[in-house]
Amino acid sequence: MRLATLANGHPDGALVVVSDDGTRCLPCVAWPNLLTAVENWAQAEGDLRAIAAQLADGEGAPLEPAGLRAPLPRSWQWLDGSAYTTHGELMQIAFHMDPVPADRPLMYQGLSDRFLGPCDDIGMPDEALGIDFEGEFGVIVDAVPMGTSARDAERHIRLLVQINDWSLRTLAPVEMKTGFGWVQAKPACSMAPYAVTPDELGADWSNGRVCCDLHVDWNGERFGRVNGACMAFSFPELIAHAARTRDLVAGTIIGSGTVSNPDYATKGSACISERRAIEIIAAGAPTTPFMAFGDSVRMAGVQSSGREPFGVIEQKVRKHD
Repeated sequence: MRLATLANGHPDGALVVVSDDGTRCLPCVAWPNLLTAVENWAQAEGDLRAIAAQLADGEGAPLEPAGLRAPLPRSWQWLDGSAYTTHGELMQIAFHMDPVPADRPLMYQGLSDRFLGPCDDIGMPDEALGIDFEGEFGVIVDAVPMGTSARDAERHIRLLVQINDWSLRTLAPVEMKTGFGWVQAKPACSMAPYAVTPDELGADWSNGRVCCDLHVDWNGERFGRVNGACMAFSFPELIAHAARTRDLVAGTIIGSGTVSNPDYATKGSACISERRAIEIIAAGAPTTPFMAFGDSVRMAGVQSSGREPFGVIEQKVRKHD
């Protein structure tokens, strides 16, 4: 089942169920927005799947892609992990950091009061801040009780999403050294247009991981084709880590961190900073610049069948007005 949100003048938008081919949609009157549906998933899921069946029978109005927002335009909590070992090791080089313990996930709490839509321009104040994209996958959970184990956490995963976690690399190491986490270095993230139930991916959802390729293009040229399967910690493990000392409210979004593969020489990367770290290793200094005003980035998660279940993020960087 694929869910999306249409702009309707309300901060949470209007929830619609989307056909498999992405051309048609139907609203759900009982559940006006996705956050309300996730908060009441035990009741909402049946209603939404009934609408999905109507779409499968050919019903539905044409879907206008230009009206799509992030599937969850705002939520109560955004927790981003760093679950790819290769990315972590390369970032230690890029930011001159000491190695971090590998026996527990890394995670920070970021901005959750807005998620940009898949085609929204991203306004930045200054090119000198090191504008970078970060392609990743994420999950949306229902209410998770404190102390939930990794074994039990997967049943709380209701939806899967694709995310562009924007970063300002000049500011990141400064804030990291304070020990208090990121504020200025992490503006609002973006989401691909469709949130999907795990069964939508079939075998490409395996071991608590989104085992899809993530195609990343920068200014029309392929930058990376990385696969989400090689997370050192699965999404259930990330959920259990986050819930160790707190309940997780329904609608909490948990990210994988930048998708990264050990064979980056052939797969490329999902963020610029990782490529710069690779260049430092190879030649002693980076040569790839960060993004400039007018640059564009395109990201699409691709299943083994070639299908793009999350749709496409395609954004342009501009100077903030």
